[in-house]
Amino acid sequence: MMKRIVLCCAAGMSTSMLVKRMQDEAVKRELAIEIKAVPAAEFEAELPTADVVLLGPQVKYELARFNKIAEPYGLPVAVIDMMDYGTMRGDKVLDHALNLIA
Repeated sequence: MMKRIVLCCAAGMSTSMLVKRMQDEAVKRELAIEIKAVPAAEFEAELPTADVVLLGPQVKYELARFNKIAEPYGLPVAVIDMMDYGTMRGDKVLDHALNLIA
């Protein structure tokens, strides 16, 4: 079963490079994972099909509200570590997402 990781940020642009790094890492590890970046405004539309949602540091203020919305789905929502985000550490962010799904 393919896992689906959704990254949410202010506009969906800044996370696209991080998504690419995460995808490269997933391929290297031979993992069947779909990773997608969306603007925070599309958060609710992604819930039914996501396994985990990670928020970019610029929208971490949405964490409490998003957790409440995701709760009925049993969906983990977390904020991406600021250092990992800033340095585009796709391997670390992928590990974080996988630990939340496990």
